[in-house]
This record gives sequence, structure tokens and C-alpha cells, in this order.
Amino acid sequence: MVNPNEITPHLFRTEYSKIVAVLCRSFDIRHIEIAEDIASETFLKASEYWALNGLPDNPSAWLYTVAKNKAKDYFKHLSVIEKNKQEEVKTAENNYQTIDFDTKNISDSQLEMIFAACNPVNSQETQICLALQILCGFSIEEIANAFLSKTETIKKRLQRGREALRTHHFTIDSLSEQDIHQRLETVLTTLYLLFNEGYFSRSHNLLIRKDLCLEAMRLTLILTDHPFTNTPKANALLALMCFQSSRLNARINDKGEAILFDEQDETLWDKALIEKGNYYLVEACQTNNSSVSKYHLEAGIAYWYTSSAEDKWQQILNLYNQLVVIEYSPVTALNRTFAFSKVYGNQKAVIEAEKLSLITSEYYHGLLGYLYAELNTNKAIHHYQEAIRLTKSKPKKQTLQKQINLLRSK
Repeated sequence: MVNPNEITPHLFRTEYSKIVAVLCRSFDIRHIEIAEDIASETFLKASEYWALNGLPDNPSAWLYTVAKNKAKDYFKHLSVIEKNKQEEVKTAENNYQTIDFDTKNISDSQLEMIFAACNPVNSQETQICLALQILCGFSIEEIANAFLSKTETIKKRLQRGREALRTHHFTIDSLSEQDIHQRLETVLTTLYLLFNEGYFSRSHNLLIRKDLCLEAMRLTLILTDHPFTNTPKANALLALMCFQSSRLNARINDKGEAILFDEQDETLWDKALIEKGNYYLVEACQTNNSSVSKYHLEAGIAYWYTSSAEDKWQQILNLYNQLVVIEYSPVTALNRTFAFSKVYGNQKAVIEAEKLSLITSEYYHGLLGYLYAELNTNKAIHHYQEAIRLTKSKPKKQTLQKQINLLRSK
């Protein structure tokens, strides 16, 4: 029998934002707090009811029915409200009949919420924060980790952003194709961050959070299904997600410990997802005048990771060389150095890595620990210990300690 306590968090992640999006589409994003309250009350009722009666046959449909009923009850029992808001509430109550949780309306509603959150009236950082919280269900701590910021900074950013959303409300139909393309870059960045938090979580005691990866893929698929947002970049991002997700089952063992790429069982790679990645990567390259984006390059790198070709690592290094030029980041530089080691050996790669001098990065020390493992055991252990000190991830700490133990046993 399935434990409701185990499935409810997953449903909250996947269904909460759908409920909020559909409700906001029905009675305006200015009432977003009402929508969020109704969604929260729906899940509170689910946790209480399911604990006593077990899971219904279709938990998602159960949630949608309760949410719709709660929306109806909210407006039915609302008796005290400021006079200057009477007209807004009346309109919202009339729109109750439009609440529909069919697949198309959910997709349309979430697409609308994506572009509502990514309103240029806010800074790009605020847009991403809002989308991660409202659409993706990120906690303030998770958003702070994604931005390497303090939680108090994120709280203030979200408060200001939400106020602007209420003032500058709109519907997706009111946006021109140019408006949508103007906001699309921030949308793609948000979904990219969502996927990355799932692929390698920094804020939980889980190394991989498949629910986030799947949600990011589902939302990106919505973009590729809409004529205004079916762009080369959107297809490249979806290709990247497919390639990366194809190796999820091989990245951890039964104990939740990380498995290094060199030790992964390739028979566990999902061939169907690799094929989907190939499809979307081809779609991303169809337009002759489309420029190569970081998503194209990262998708290409992820493709070669799934390949068994002899020149695989040289191809990966070539793509990283392009990526660090068009959009440099410390993580990209470190990943390039790993590929460099596969082509030119660990000794030369150590020199490349130490040039970066990212001494406050757990990934920097983890990479040097890996590179020194064949060259200098003491230095390898030192860097692995530094990586353990810097990381917040319990599974990551366990994996690093395992490497230290192996070195000491030699």
C-alpha cells in the first residue's frame, strides 16, 4: 500500500503550481494570494483525509475537485471586503465557472503564469525568483542557493516583485509575439535553474531530485508546443534535459550515493530519452539564421557524454572551449578542465585547474582531488577534505569520504 506521506510532497511539487496557475487564469493574477491560499488549504485537506482514508484512485483529480470547490466556497462565504474591491471580487466570482483542470487549460495557464512572472517591470533576477517560487514551488532557501544569496535578500526581492505583478496584470492573449520573445530568455533561464537543482541538488539531503527534473522538462515541453515559444533555444534546452535525464538512474546507487561518471553502468542509461534528446537537438538546429546559444552547446556536450565514439572527449572539450567564450562561469571552467584531463591527462589538467584558483568552491577541490588521485595521494586527500568542508550536501560528503577511504587503503 502506498504511504500518503510519501506521495504528498511529490504531488505538492507537481500539482500546487498547476492549481495556482489555473485559479489565477480564472480570476486574475491580482488575486494570486487567494489562489495560493486555496491551493495550500487543498493540500492540507489532502494530507488529513488521505492519512485516514488512504489515497484515492486519482490523487490529482481529487486535488483539482477540492480546489475548485474551495474556490467556490471562498467567494460564496466572503462577507467582509473593502468597498473598492467589490467589483474585482464580483468579477472573480463570476469567473468561477471557467475553472477547468483539463490538460490543455493547465498547460495554457502555466504558460501564462510563466510569462506573468517574467514581466520586464521587474529586474531579471526578480523575475527568475518569482517564477521559481510561484511556478516551480521553490522555497526561499532553494532560491537563495540558486542565486548564492542571503535568504533575507530573496524575501525582499519576492515581496517587491509580487507587488509589481498585482499592478501589472495581463493575460497571455494580450501579449504580442515580440513581447513573448522579449521575456523568453528569462523563462528559459528559470527552467534551466529548476532542472539543475534537480540534477544536482544543493539544498537537500538528496543528490538527485527527479521530480524537479521532470517538472522542468514538462514546462519546457509546453514551450516547444506553443508556436510563439517553439524556438531553437527552447528545443536546445529540452534536448539538454533529455540527455542529462537519460543518465539519472546511473548516477546514484541503491544507498543514494553518487556514482562517478567513469564508474556508471551504461546499461542503465535511458535510450528512449537519448532518442528524444537527439530529436529536439535536430529541431534546435533547423533554423538557418539561429545563433548558437549556450543551450545548444550544453546539449551538444550532453549528447557526446552519451556517445561511445573514440573522439568523444575531444568533441566535448571543443564544445566547452566555445562555451567558456560565449558565457563563462566557474562551473563551466571546471567541467572543461575535467574534459581536458580526458584528452591530455591529469598532470596537464592539474595545471589548468589550479590556474582557476577557485579555492572557495567545493567543485574545484573535488576536481583537484580526482585529478591528484593518480599523481599525489596526500594532495588528493587534502582537496577531498576541503570539498567535504565546503559542501552542504550529505550524499556529496559521503561520496567524497568514500574516495578518501579508497586512497588511504591503497
